[in-house]
Amino acid sequence: MDEVARTSRLRRAIERLGGALDPGRQQDRDQLRAVLKQLQELRIEDGRRADTLGARLAGTEQSIDALRQEASASRRLLERARQGSIRQRDLVNRLLRRSGVDQRSAEAEDRVSARMARIARSQLPVIVGPWTGEVGFELLYWIPFLQWVRETFPIDPARMIVISRGGVAAWYGHVATEYEDIFAAETPEAFRAATEERKKQQRIRAFDRRVVKRVMRARGIRQAHLLHPTLMYSLFNSFWRYAATVKRLEEFARFRRLPASEGLFDNKAALPERYVAVRFYFSDCFPDTPENRAFASQVVDGLAARGHVVLLNSDLVVDDHRDFGFGRAARVHMLSPHMRPEDNLALQTAAIERATAFVGTYGGYSYLAPLCGVSSVAFYSRQSFKQHHLELAHRAFQRLGGPQLMPVDIRRAQPLADALAGLVVPIGTA
Repeated sequence: MDEVARTSRLRRAIERLGGALDPGRQQDRDQLRAVLKQLQELRIEDGRRADTLGARLAGTEQSIDALRQEASASRRLLERARQGSIRQRDLVNRLLRRSGVDQRSAEAEDRVSARMARIARSQLPVIVGPWTGEVGFELLYWIPFLQWVRETFPIDPARMIVISRGGVAAWYGHVATEYEDIFAAETPEAFRAATEERKKQQRIRAFDRRVVKRVMRARGIRQAHLLHPTLMYSLFNSFWRYAATVKRLEEFARFRRLPASEGLFDNKAALPERYVAVRFYFSDCFPDTPENRAFASQVVDGLAARGHVVLLNSDLVVDDHRDFGFGRAARVHMLSPHMRPEDNLALQTAAIERATAFVGTYGGYSYLAPLCGVSSVAFYSRQSFKQHHLELAHRAFQRLGGPQLMPVDIRRAQPLADALAGLVVPIGTA
């Protein structure tokens, strides 16, 4: 029952009560009238309060409706913004792909450039390496990347201390003036055990830290920047996974002829005046099979029948490539007796520089000859290698001009017999 009905009933009850009272008692009747008037005023006031409360509730409902509408509009705006962001990201990625770059590549380029800029602003020494990977990646990617760094950022080469193995200081002649060899303190067995599992240096390993600490202690260096191959791998990964073009990679690589070696054969080995440098080793694209062994022997025998041959095969075992051992023969000269771990690659490089040509297994090692200004004929029996390495090598050697690399499937090698004969002067004229 609402308030108005209750008030009316109360008023009628009081009036009936008043009629029952003594009519002569005017005072009582006046009091009753006063009570009735107050009740009437209370009813009117309560009605006003109820009207005010209702108005406030109606206003609150309108405000809630307005907030709901604003929230809905905000959700629509956010959704449109999200869709616009997705379209913008897709557009950027399409533009990057068209230019040979994907988003991860662009981010890696920014990180590398920022890192090198910080190193350039500093005066601390720069430890470069250590390099423990394959020869091919060192020649085709790591050293060209460092040459780009030297050309792009004002870093004094005297600040840079290169760490590699096998005495290859000359390979880094365009990069730095300081060099440290890993084999000066590490045995080949320790090197192989530490690096055999992963040749790609996509993270800094405990062995790398150990080598760097040893070099810093030996040179009395307390603080230094580390320019590790992880930077190069992060930058070139997009090319290796076919997300960037070879042209894009070339923006961060500078290919140059390797500086000449000096004096390495003084009192070391009396090499013939003219010879072909040869190195056959077994790998995934040239596995250890009777057919490949026979083929390598035939090549060496054929070359030795026409002139001198210097075998570069090393007795050093630091990776999964196994050299093919040849028997001694006339006009076949072995370089391995003169090698030590700390200079084995340096001696092989010097021998290639003086050769009329290089012949051997296709792989990263076969890139060394053209970088030394010597033609390279490299054989394989399985095309298991990635073509983009070969494509980059061809582009680099063509840009340098002169000697090139000729990879040959041994199933098509017979037509090369006459060509190989022309690589050396005939016997009797040397």
